[in-house]
Amino acid sequence: MQQLIVISALGSDRAGVVNDLTRVILDCGGNIQESRMTALGSEFAMLLLVSGNWHTLDRLEKNLKRFAEGNDLTVQLQRTEPRKYETELLPYAVDVVCLDQAGIVHNLASFMAGRGIEIAEVTTRSYPAAHTGAPMFAVQMVINVPASVHVSTLREEFMEFCDQLNLDAILEPVKS
Repeated sequence: MQQLIVISALGSDRAGVVNDLTRVILDCGGNIQESRMTALGSEFAMLLLVSGNWHTLDRLEKNLKRFAEGNDLTVQLQRTEPRKYETELLPYAVDVVCLDQAGIVHNLASFMAGRGIEIAEVTTRSYPAAHTGAPMFAVQMVINVPASVHVSTLREEFMEFCDQLNLDAILEPVKS
């Protein structure tokens, strides 16, 4: 029977870190179902959902802890269950670009939470504007909108909310 484990790993960014960690997973018989990996400053962070039988997960827990100690990584493991959705959800993409300012992610999260909308994914980045060098901030989200929510009303409220905060935004269905 397939079981799931979430693995988070954090350590100094270096060439080969993805190869080394995924080799341990493969050697233990694990299969990566989902992953997010990124460099943040001079650190590298990984978040993986790995499947395998009970023996595979047991080997992963032992071997990844040993691997972490020898490679200056912080690794955490958490067994989990497949996600269960209680209601019909519609996936939507949110893209926001604005001048960098404190509280952008919090304000977006608050808007969604106040309407019972689940945030499935968030990616952010800061960068200088092309011609002016002004500090910019971009947010990409995937949200799960309950089928009971009227999307046209949600879109109207969201655009008004973004106008008030001077955010340039798009809310559209996720295209597969």
